[in-house]
Amino acid sequence: MRAFGELESDIMRVVWASEEPLSVQRITDALNEKRSLAYTTVMTVTERLRTKGWLERAKQGRSYRYQALRSADDYTAELMEQALESSTDRATALLHFAGRLDAAEAAALRRALDTTPTAVPDIDS
Repeated sequence: MRAFGELESDIMRVVWASEEPLSVQRITDALNEKRSLAYTTVMTVTERLRTKGWLERAKQGRSYRYQALRSADDYTAELMEQALESSTDRATALLHFAGRLDAAEAAALRRALDTTPTAVPDIDS
């Protein structure tokens, strides 16, 4: 999986923040609070996100409404997994990552690890 481009990320943030499906016009309006984007540009990138499996659309009147198929947390987890796959030593990479967490993040990670079922131990460990 490739990381989102800047506009893809911005569109997904808008969609993830919404509790209801959004039209391209509503997405464009939200994005244009920070910068000026053409409706057609937002429409094109929104459709690309749909074909990549991140958004789904439903016809409502004369336009479509878009909503996320996958969560922001799922996206982040995939990026983290991809980063680990690029490492020649996953354990060391994880240790370096954990060493950069603040106390609250480390506590959240500990809680998550405590509630996650343990995988079958590796025989070589």
